Amino acid sequence: MSKDKKKKFVRYQEGAEIYSMSVRKFQDLAKDAGAIYKVGKMALVSCELFDKYMETFKL
Repeated sequence: MSKDKKKKFVRYQEGAEIYSMSVRKFQDLAKDAGAIYKVGKMALVSCELFDKYMETFKL
């Protein structure tokens, strides 16, 4: 996928790879960000909400 076309939602594994962190850490941060959407048994993470949350850690 090109850098200019970012996905709106990702699963935990893909999100962890995109943000270069462990799956567990990505899950924890996504939960804290309120960015998790449950669709049946599938969990999707909103990249937009996750990015906004990550900005709060900026030094």
